[in-house]
Amino acid sequence: MTDETLDGFLEALASAAPAPGGGAAAAVQVALGASLVSMVANLTIGKPRYAEHEATMVGARDEATRLRRDALGLADADAVAFTAVTDAYRLPKETVQDKAARTAAIQQALIGAAEVPLRTAAAAAEVVGLCQRILDGANVNVLSDVAVAAASARAALDSAAINVRINLASMTDAATRDATAAELDKYLSSLAGADSVVRAVGDRIGS
Repeated sequence: MTDETLDGFLEALASAAPAPGGGAAAAVQVALGASLVSMVANLTIGKPRYAEHEATMVGARDEATRLRRDALGLADADAVAFTAVTDAYRLPKETVQDKAARTAAIQQALIGAAEVPLRTAAAAAEVVGLCQRILDGANVNVLSDVAVAAASARAALDSAAINVRINLASMTDAATRDATAAELDKYLSSLAGADSVVRAVGDRIGS
């Protein structure tokens, strides 16, 4: 993703190839939200009217830059993880040993396939947190972009959760499945925060 054009990514997403897919799309949504946080911060930093929020904006911009890069890496990692699952399902199952090895490989691949969208959900939750942090001190001329950033992160959270859960559904290790689900729930608590940012911006712009 780092060196790919947006058009190239969308062409790949629209193609008949199974990857990139929804997991990569969720990660790109995180990157979009993080990019908007950076934009709002950059358009607020250096303005005398918002001098008291300078340190907050600089810190948020730096974190958003990291999250944007991490998210693009997750888009690539999702395709790799998905391919590992499909490769495992293609393993031979002619003998008892083959079947046992195939089952073990599938389960291991599912853990990896759930881990990537789980990390995407974590990154999305961080973007929501940044939106909450910059809301009060953001340049009023780009206040709507704080809401769009939060909405993008919310969409990423919902999307990542779907991708985690579809892998958990086929996972037989109950301990791993339950621990992953519990961690996902922790990140999903940020959905309410995203909604509150969107509402707050709507109230301030009179919509």
